Amino acid sequence: MSLRDGVLLTLFNTVVCLVLPKLLSMISAAKKTQINQEEQQINIPISEPNPEIPSFS
Repeated sequence: MSLRDGVLLTLFNTVVCLVLPKLLSMISAAKKTQINQEEQQINIPISEPNPEIPSFS
């Protein structure tokens, strides 16, 4: 391997190490936002409380 190959490989690794974590965090944030929006859209009907409490004695 020549000096030129070593320098190119080092530059490539540097770019990957700087860009990949940022890219992954952006993807993760997008998925989190999508999940939060789906949770907000779910409407669970609230049932009225039953005034009669069963007795188990």
